[in-house]
Amino acid sequence: MTKVTKEMTPRRLPGRGRSPTNAAPPARVLRVAILLSYCSILCNYKAIEMPSHQTYGGSWKFLTFIDLVIQAVFFGICVLTDLSSLLTRGSGNQEQERQLKKLISLRDWMLAVLAFPVGVFVVAVFWIIYAYDREMIYPKLLDNFIPGWLNHGMHTTVLPFILIEMRTSHHKYPSRSSGLTAICTFSVGYILWVCWVHHVTGMWVYPFLEHIGPGARIIFFGFTTILMNFLYLLGEVLNNYIWDTQKSMEEEKEKPKLE
Repeated sequence: MTKVTKEMTPRRLPGRGRSPTNAAPPARVLRVAILLSYCSILCNYKAIEMPSHQTYGGSWKFLTFIDLVIQAVFFGICVLTDLSSLLTRGSGNQEQERQLKKLISLRDWMLAVLAFPVGVFVVAVFWIIYAYDREMIYPKLLDNFIPGWLNHGMHTTVLPFILIEMRTSHHKYPSRSSGLTAICTFSVGYILWVCWVHHVTGMWVYPFLEHIGPGARIIFFGFTTILMNFLYLLGEVLNNYIWDTQKSMEEEKEKPKLE
């Protein structure tokens, strides 16, 4: 009877006591490293004296720079969440727990609405246009100002970093309607900002916009907005797939083994 009872008791998985919203220690260390890398990239980028940085809008007219700020802020919130989780663990302070939940909600919202869709958009669109004709998006002249490692830090490593974050911690997505509304607002807001910069300076932020007509620009802007919405949905599907699969695997492991 004792043997049967022991066998029928579900085994605790390693790390099973950890909430899916909390990262394991290695993931916490990785978050700190990613945050430091983004701080380094931003500092090096801002230290470069390029003519475009001295014109109207400065670095803020480039989506790449805005994305770097988004990623740095996001991973900063991740690190702050980890620190708060460690400090509130076992304290029993309900107010601290409420503040931690708000911080986790903000972290999850940022990944869903900004960090994932904007990050993937920057990487995908940059390298697609670069492969077609680099002069349309990243003229060879920029090689004199921006070293190769910095270019990859801005346009390549963003993708693996955000995928690692999605894989190591579960993130709760907002309702689909509010999420799509937020990413649409961001997309339209940036498009209006680009148009305003052109209105003030007479020059488009991105060289390829100079080579297409007004109708093609409208189509391109519409396409980018649709793409942003698609990437939001892709992130939601990917997040659910990763964690539904992991949940199924854990449930399989928890099934009692009968002799």
